[in-house]
Amino acid sequence: MLDLVPLWAAILALAVFMYVLLDGFDLGVGMMFLLRRDAESRNLMINSVAPVWDFNETWLVLGGGGLFAVFPLAFAIIVPAVYFPILFMLLGLIFRGVAFEFREVIGARKWLWDGAFGCGSLVATFSQGIVLGMFIQGFPIEGRVYVGTSWNWVAPFPLLVGVGLIFGYALQGTTWLVLKTEGELQHWSRNMARYALFGVIVFILLISIWTPLKDARIAARWFGFPQSFVFAPVPVLTVLLAWTLWSSLAKGREVMPFLCSIGLFFLAFTGLVISLWPFIAPPSVTLWDASAAPLSHQFLLIGTMFLLPVLMIYVIWSYWVFRGKVRGDLGYHA
Repeated sequence: MLDLVPLWAAILALAVFMYVLLDGFDLGVGMMFLLRRDAESRNLMINSVAPVWDFNETWLVLGGGGLFAVFPLAFAIIVPAVYFPILFMLLGLIFRGVAFEFREVIGARKWLWDGAFGCGSLVATFSQGIVLGMFIQGFPIEGRVYVGTSWNWVAPFPLLVGVGLIFGYALQGTTWLVLKTEGELQHWSRNMARYALFGVIVFILLISIWTPLKDARIAARWFGFPQSFVFAPVPVLTVLLAWTLWSSLAKGREVMPFLCSIGLFFLAFTGLVISLWPFIAPPSVTLWDASAAPLSHQFLLIGTMFLLPVLMIYVIWSYWVFRGKVRGDLGYHA
């Protein structure tokens, strides 16, 4: 029987990456929202993501639902370990989503909903970083059972990754604003992108040093022979992309900074996959250990093969329709 585990791993990896890529920049815009006080700038910032933000979270549903259906053992191990970060993330996303609608209601306390938009974005981002940190750190497992507590995430490494992701999404959000806005707000976003890039570089270095020191298996994969040849292009390309992003900001480019920030996230994601493969619940549960029955994989794949092209077409079409700059209350102009 055909082994569909690698294919399903690729589908879930795509869903996670698309969520981080697409929802990352609008969460970043939300966090930057807290640093601007004038109403005109805030309206421009929120209007730049308003047409696309809600669809971006479709990828989160696909990733979470796919994990539950296709790799149920991994779901049973991971979710109890990160129950509270997931709860905080969902609450943050809810407050952010409600704020989009309620801040425009006549007579609404706009300051309250603006705060909900910004703080919800910050909480959701930090929570996602904690989940990522737990995934890298690994889960205490005996046999096929998670034996830790729901508070294992309160540890230095997951919290460090949480702060690092704040800078990462801030970089996405600021480069998005450089692409979508003009004038003083664009100039401010360009400056903030430099600070965010500096923070991203610092946290990449910290996490890259900490990870192999705490995990001998990852250290062997990064520095051992011949495995290091697979990983070697990642840091080299990261340096080149970071330099290109910095120089493109200095030269006043608009599209290149956002593309470079996407590239940095892709390289970080690639490095994570290389480091952890084939484990889906590190350090001991592999994709094959956690997978559902092969017949379940086949059945679920039928619907997914129809769903994925629709999602991709919608993404491409929606971003094409809302291309160009956002200007005041006039919306988007190509």
